[in-house]
Amino acid sequence: MSVAEERLAAAGIVLGEVPPAVANYVPAKQTGNLVYTSGNDCRVNGVLMYTGKVGAELTIQQGYEAARQVAINLLTVLKAELGDLDRVKQVVKMLAFVNSAPGFVEQPFVINGASDLLVEAFGDAGKHARSALSANELPFNTPVEIELIVEVDRER
Repeated sequence: MSVAEERLAAAGIVLGEVPPAVANYVPAKQTGNLVYTSGNDCRVNGVLMYTGKVGAELTIQQGYEAARQVAINLLTVLKAELGDLDRVKQVVKMLAFVNSAPGFVEQPFVINGASDLLVEAFGDAGKHARSALSANELPFNTPVEIELIVEVDRER
């Protein structure tokens, strides 16, 4: 078990299987020493843990929890792509979208759910550049969608 997975297990988090793609794309794509993930949502066992707009149907805390689950799903994708999360040298960039009610402007606090989890898993290597953007709609009415770019160790 990787160090990152041990840290996650200590927090009660076990990574599952990558769900099948719902359209014509792959969950992750590696080029050189970078891995780009496709956007992920907050599904648990194939079902969205929340639906709706943050700032209307959902609170900031529920959005935070959804973003945390998205990060868990992204780590699941990375483990499947890399075989071992210890190959992740650093999380480089996060692009995050929040399904936002009109006038809702606290997207960064929602996306901290994902950012906090990545730091929990990887320590300083989990700290990343980030964009936290508002969206008026997201696929399947998910409250959060996130994609990552990570640098990997090609020697492992």
